[in-house]
Amino acid sequence: MSDLASLFAQAQADVKTLAEKPDPQTLLQLYALFKQASSGDVSGERPGMMDFINRSKYDAWEKLKGQSSDSAMQAYIDLVNRLLGK
Repeated sequence: MSDLASLFAQAQADVKTLAEKPDPQTLLQLYALFKQASSGDVSGERPGMMDFINRSKYDAWEKLKGQSSDSAMQAYIDLVNRLLGK
C-alpha cells in the first residue's frame, strides 16, 4: 500500500475519533472526498427532489468530478487533520 493510501486509511479511522460531530457542510465535504478518492467520478441518476440527503450527497460528489483519486485522498487527509487540530 502506498504512503498516501495508508495515510488515507488512517484519516478514515481518525475521523471516527473526533470529539464533536462536524457541521453538515463539512460532513458533505468528507463524504464527497471519500467517494471521489475511492470510487472516482459520480455515477448514476441524481436522486429526486424530495430525497434531500442523498441529493445533497450526490451534488457534493459531482462538484469533484474530474479530480484525481490521489488529489481527493490528500484533500480528505488535510480536512481530517484540520478537524483534529493537527
